Amino acid sequence: MTDGPDAARIRAVVVDDAVLLREGLARVLDEAGIDVIAQYADAASFLAALPEQTPDVVVMDVRMPPTFTDEGVRAAVETRRTSPSTGVLLLSQYVEATYAEELLASGSSGVGYLLKDRVTRLEEIDDAVRRVASGGTVLDPEVVTQLMRRRRDPLEALTPRERDVLGLMAEGRTNAAIARALVIGTGAVEKHVSSIFAKLALEDTGEDHRRVLAVLAYLG
Repeated sequence: MTDGPDAARIRAVVVDDAVLLREGLARVLDEAGIDVIAQYADAASFLAALPEQTPDVVVMDVRMPPTFTDEGVRAAVETRRTSPSTGVLLLSQYVEATYAEELLASGSSGVGYLLKDRVTRLEEIDDAVRRVASGGTVLDPEVVTQLMRRRRDPLEALTPRERDVLGLMAEGRTNAAIARALVIGTGAVEKHVSSIFAKLALEDTGEDHRRVLAVLAYLG
């Protein structure tokens, strides 16, 4: 909470396409003594106004219009590039380690990544916003766990059969060809492939070809 009437008030921007969440978050921050100077329903509108506003911190969702994939992350990275003094706190419904890594790669200070469902007290948001605005780093413990797992051998978690499937993927074989080679059904191959993507933390961003990324992890 704020230290008193003379304490410097933090200037924040809230970006989220869900109007109830956006308005609710803005109200919580305002009551905590943080000035919400603007609200946006999409990342593009926020980025267009950023040069004139230069807030101390922006709180934004990870997935927003138009594709609902990684607009928030892209906006966060762009914010760190064009306005390094602006802290960025991302809120997500899920653990998306790839996105967290991208955010951290854009600068180790003034960044945060929290899971919406794990925020149980309003004071947590207040504290996180203040820490990020002052140059600190705030990461949900589950996000940290996922990041640590990614630092290990990414193939460690794969079963022997999944390794076989990935090896054949690296040879450029289709699911049907893999099924013939391993004498299993195509459906079983598809399940193995999905499991490989999940264990290698390869989220479907709509841009990267996960099959290629999985093979690169295998070859690396």
